[in-house]
Amino acid sequence: MELRQLRYFLTVAEELHFGRAAERLHIVQSAVSQQLRRLERELDAELFTRSTRVVRLTEAGHRLLPYAREMLALQARAREAVDELRAEQSATVRLGTSSGLGARLDSVLTAFTRRTGHAQLELVTSSTEERLAQVRSGDLDAALLRGERTEPGLEFLPLWQDPLVAALPAGHELAARQTVELARLADLPLRLAARSRNPALHDLVMVSCRAAGYTPVLGPEFTNDQDTLAAIGHGRPSWTVFYAPHADQLPVPGVVFRPLSDPEPVMRTYLAVRSGPPRAALRDLIESCYEAVDGAPT
Repeated sequence: MELRQLRYFLTVAEELHFGRAAERLHIVQSAVSQQLRRLERELDAELFTRSTRVVRLTEAGHRLLPYAREMLALQARAREAVDELRAEQSATVRLGTSSGLGARLDSVLTAFTRRTGHAQLELVTSSTEERLAQVRSGDLDAALLRGERTEPGLEFLPLWQDPLVAALPAGHELAARQTVELARLADLPLRLAARSRNPALHDLVMVSCRAAGYTPVLGPEFTNDQDTLAAIGHGRPSWTVFYAPHADQLPVPGVVFRPLSDPEPVMRTYLAVRSGPPRAALRDLIESCYEAVDGAPT
């Protein structure tokens, strides 16, 4: 028994006329008759009495009628359920993120929720190169990343700028200053991630130190927030850098965070998207990112 046959049966039962039923179904009358004959053979019962002028339901037809309606209604509800899922999926935006965004990410999420009540924002954390590859392939709708770059097929929308701050031992003499000039850190070992791990940050720090008149003395490599800050707070004196929004979320005993100056290292964050007009939900995300920087890229 096919749903198509039940649809034909229900239409003929409502019209009690094969010609009008065929018109409603947008098929030829012979196709309707053929499928109903197959249904009758399968059920081993006549569903209609037919004459040149009159078509009537038989007792078997009357018995089948409510079940046909129920099965076709179930089919419609099943299709609606799948359509709803498709709509939900199309309204889901997958955003690539990284650590250290701090309150910036909170602002984007708040603006996105306020802007659209139906779309969902799914956050995916991975390396910069993985995020860019996923945006190119369509696995991600967009990705937040720091540092300017160009990639074929991608657009990089400039968003906010974040200053770097120095993480210093709380007992170091420089910790008493409200702002630390970069030149004063020349003799203190710098804990910095390898360039292969974070080229944008590595290059910004090295260029800024050279602009201050020196090449930093590199100490042990930056591993992760917890271990590196513990070493700075309780080990041999050294320093490292954090983005200011990230540092605001990292109160660590034995460590203080101080703004840097002369020069002040500042990193730009971009939103990477595929080239071309964005779909509605992605457009909402883009506007939410701009809203997080007072409504326009700076």
